[in-house]
Amino acid sequence: MAILSPRGEDFPRWYQDVLAKAELADNGPVRGTMVIRPYGYAIWERMQADVDARIKATGAVNAYFPLFIPESYLRREAQHVEGFSPELAVVTHGGGKELEEPVVVRPTSETVIGEYMAKWTQSYRDLPLLLNQWANVVRWELRPRLFLRTSEFLWQEGHTAHVDQADAAAYARRIHLEVYREFMTSVLALPVLVGRKTAKERFAGAINTLTLEAMMGDGKALQMATSHELGQNFARAFDIDFLGADGQRHLAWTTSWGSSTRMIGGLIMAHGDDNGLRIPPRLAPVQVIVLPVRDDAALLERVSQITEGLQAAGVRVQLDARPGLSFGRRVTDAELKGIPVRVEIGPRDLAAGSITLARRDTSEKITVPLDDVLARVPALLDDVQQNMYDTALAARDARTRDVSDLAEAVEAASVGFARLPWAAVGDGGEAKLAEESLTVRCIQRPDGTLPDSGDESDLVCIVARAY
Repeated sequence: MAILSPRGEDFPRWYQDVLAKAELADNGPVRGTMVIRPYGYAIWERMQADVDARIKATGAVNAYFPLFIPESYLRREAQHVEGFSPELAVVTHGGGKELEEPVVVRPTSETVIGEYMAKWTQSYRDLPLLLNQWANVVRWELRPRLFLRTSEFLWQEGHTAHVDQADAAAYARRIHLEVYREFMTSVLALPVLVGRKTAKERFAGAINTLTLEAMMGDGKALQMATSHELGQNFARAFDIDFLGADGQRHLAWTTSWGSSTRMIGGLIMAHGDDNGLRIPPRLAPVQVIVLPVRDDAALLERVSQITEGLQAAGVRVQLDARPGLSFGRRVTDAELKGIPVRVEIGPRDLAAGSITLARRDTSEKITVPLDDVLARVPALLDDVQQNMYDTALAARDARTRDVSDLAEAVEAASVGFARLPWAAVGDGGEAKLAEESLTVRCIQRPDGTLPDSGDESDLVCIVARAY
């Protein structure tokens, strides 16, 4: 009996099977919440550490702001509260009494951080103010799905204030390209499309939203991260102003940007196969698992030496010699969890002075001299990393079609991405696409680069079904 539902036959069921069998997450006791299990959280911790280091390299610093936000704060920016109203969780009672003012469980922190940016900003010398926080947020979901859309999820949210629009726009773009895109491509091994959101799809209260869109294994799009230019909308609402070098008071220009545990869902759906997860080596909590074929004293001593040698070489390695579990069961567990490389060795291999290296990405097995394993493994991990990216890119390209009008876009987007001239969407085009459960995922230049504005000539757009 198959451990997982076939990916090509029932993708949603396969996804749920992977979550359970790879021990990533469970549904929480309240509908729409999730319990992230230790292995799933280990993946998140590695994502968090890498993204955090990249954010800090841009000059931002971490802070923490309250979970509860006065309802009046959200109402100070009309577009913002309108955009979030259906998703808000509101607390009306506390300590056994009705609250004088309801408080909102944070859906995002532009309003509360804006309040404190105004307090901390006096002069142009205080800018730019570059803040980031790692936190949980709550957005009440009607159709939850673990890691993709849950009522509570983990994320980072950056919030910045700048002296002028050019500086704000440049910083939002820098975060988008140097932090998010580089992390997705170089660590997650995930090719992403970079572009602008349409006015209809942009963040509530923003004047521009940048997005990264990835193709999942079923041809649908997943928004992996976004960066927003907020103009002066929040600065005006929260009085974020400063004394300029000219001696006059000016409103600041602000940005916000975020990525979340949704990246784990994207990792599963983009790279997984019928045997479970496939995790790129640079991300994997365990890059190599060492599997002795049987419980043999001489064999266990040798595999312990191999494990220690790989650890000393900087490889994240684990020895799985659990008694009472067959070799086949331990191999299956390693495949389900997507461990990039398995080192397999039995008494005959030991006698022959050889060892088997098994790749999770291709299922290929390589026999190498025992004495070469410490030299071969790091290079093999690099090769797995690159191959996973190349494979995902080829799969995306194979399911992307250039079309010329909406009718062709609807047909192409039934199995993947449709790329067409933005001008061909025209007035009312997005509404027509919505009738087919399709959206314009992003707007790009023809060469795939990020446009400076939505008014550039010859722009193209990507149409797809999305999670």
